[in-house]
Amino acid sequence: MKKSLFERMGGTYHQAGDYFLPDLSAPEFPAIGIWGQRRRRYLEDHRQALYTALLLSGKLNDHLSEIDEQAETMFFQLINQMTEREGITEQMKAYSQMEWVKLMNSIRNRSEEIVYSELIYA
Repeated sequence: MKKSLFERMGGTYHQAGDYFLPDLSAPEFPAIGIWGQRRRRYLEDHRQALYTALLLSGKLNDHLSEIDEQAETMFFQLINQMTEREGITEQMKAYSQMEWVKLMNSIRNRSEEIVYSELIYA
C-alpha cells in the first residue's frame, strides 16, 4: 500500500485553508532569573568563545539556569551569615530603622560582589 505524502514526511499537520501546516512547538526552556541573565551578558561581552560553544551545543540555557540557582542560593546564604555575624536583628529594625537600612544595604552590596566574583564573572 502506498503512503500519502504526509505519512512519508512524518509529524502531525493541521489544515489552514488550502494548506497543511506542520504542528510545531518551541522547546521548553527553564526560566532564567536575574543572575542567569547577568551571566549571559558577561559571556556575550567577555567570553565570546565559551558563549558560542555553549550556544551551539545547546547547553547555554542549562548552564544559565544552573548558575542562576547557585547564585540565588549563595546570595541569600551570605546575607543570612553576615546579618548573624554583625548582630543585625528585627529589634534593631524597630528602634533604629535608618541604621538597619544602612547596614542591610551594605550587606546586600557585599553579597552581590561576592556572587559576581565567585559565579558570574568566573
